[in-house]
Amino acid sequence: MLFGGFDIVVIVLVIFVILVLFAGIKTVPQGYRYTIERFGRYTRTLEPGLNLITPFIERVGARLNVMEQVLNVPTQEVITKDNASVSADAVAFYQVLNAAQSAYQVANLENAILNLTMTNIRSVMGSMDLDELLSNRDAINDRLLRVVDEAVQPWGIKVTRVEIKDIQPPRDLVDAMARQMKAEREKRAQVLEAEGSRNAQILRAEGAKQSAILQAEGQREAAFRNAEARERLAEAEAKATKMVSEAIAAGDIQAINYFVAQKYTEALTAIGSASNSKIVMMPMEASSILSSLGGIGAIAREVFGDAGNNPASPPPLPRPRPAPARSTPPINPSTPNPFNPEQER
Repeated sequence: MLFGGFDIVVIVLVIFVILVLFAGIKTVPQGYRYTIERFGRYTRTLEPGLNLITPFIERVGARLNVMEQVLNVPTQEVITKDNASVSADAVAFYQVLNAAQSAYQVANLENAILNLTMTNIRSVMGSMDLDELLSNRDAINDRLLRVVDEAVQPWGIKVTRVEIKDIQPPRDLVDAMARQMKAEREKRAQVLEAEGSRNAQILRAEGAKQSAILQAEGQREAAFRNAEARERLAEAEAKATKMVSEAIAAGDIQAINYFVAQKYTEALTAIGSASNSKIVMMPMEASSILSSLGGIGAIAREVFGDAGNNPASPPPLPRPRPAPARSTPPINPSTPNPFNPEQER
């Protein structure tokens, strides 16, 4: 099939139009910005979507990602304020806010941000002691973020976060810190144990004090009650003695007989209940015993009364009988003599 001159012209025009359309229509994806240059000079920035440019006059200069991006900062050696060498690595997050400034204010944007972050890490961490460095990581992150963000503002960049991932002191320094921590904990344990022992001793002393106070109060109360009881007993004894004395003065011989018999019986009871006496031998006259017994019997009859007797005239006392003569048993030298004070009972 032969093409004439007109057909060739038409085909060339169609191809030219396609090329013009292809060169003039630009599609920008979401999250990106394109810079447009006219004869090498920046003119505008294309937003996401379909855009038209002047073919063969304007062209796309830089394609920039405006989404937030992460940048890993490699491990580096840092000398702290107290001359301790530590290794630290970090991560930085940044976002392009102005595509034109990011494209034309700095070359190799990521490398610039990386070197700036590493430099400020050395500056910030080098101005702190090791203990402060290990315990104030949040303060380090805040200072790094403030310094780096201020430095990249002319580039149209916003640093959103700078985080220290890991801080590694030397191994010998880690061992020394572990020993120090162990010593501190042992010290605290000993202090707590001493405080507990002191509190226990204080509580025991307080308990002993309260016990002594209560015991003294009990003894005082007991002594007071004993004194009161002795006082009541003495009053009763005095009253009884007074009544017996009045009865004797009035000529009532039974009162003195009752009084003597009571004391005599109490004396015998005391002698018989002694723990160091097994056999009690003492001389006693039968007439005295019978007289005492007769007096006690008369008192009993007078107290309990008799229907045929007159209380005004008490019955005569029975005449005591002479006691039969006793033969004194021979004294055995081996037998203890209760009447010899030189011999042991």
